[in-house]
Amino acid sequence: MYYGAADTCDVANGIGVRVTIFVSGCTNRCKGCFQPETWAFDYGNLYTPEIEEKVLEAVSRSFISGLTLLGGEPFEPENQRVLVGLLRKMRKRFPHKTVWAYTGFTLENELSPGGRKFCEVTAEMLSMIDVLVDGRFVQELKNLSLRFRGSENQRIIDLKATLKRKKIILYME
Repeated sequence: MYYGAADTCDVANGIGVRVTIFVSGCTNRCKGCFQPETWAFDYGNLYTPEIEEKVLEAVSRSFISGLTLLGGEPFEPENQRVLVGLLRKMRKRFPHKTVWAYTGFTLENELSPGGRKFCEVTAEMLSMIDVLVDGRFVQELKNLSLRFRGSENQRIIDLKATLKRKKIILYME
């Protein structure tokens, strides 16, 4: 897996100060995407065990609320297979910190069993995420006043509650 950037002090992509990883590779290719360079699966730098440790070290700081996964597309199967390992370590070391993930896919379609982006690690990966922002960016629905999302069709899902209740529960601050 490649990544375009890792930010150790981000306040735009989730509640609180966060560590964010922008992974490379996206088949959605949304019109108006703010990072089209990340569509290529080989954009940026190779994600290595050393980078992963630097990310986890950054998350360990007391003022960091958690980790956010963005892209590109974290839920491309080849990215999921790498990121699930990071999330396992994150949950073991920092169970009190939150994980946010952004995806252009929808939970009940592409990321559910039988969905085109569901793979052998999807269910486990979803189980370790607290908040999922899902849905493709739609330029015609772009709204700069929205918090934590770019277009009005995108949802901010309380993933823990959704998985427990087996129905979509939107995140409320």
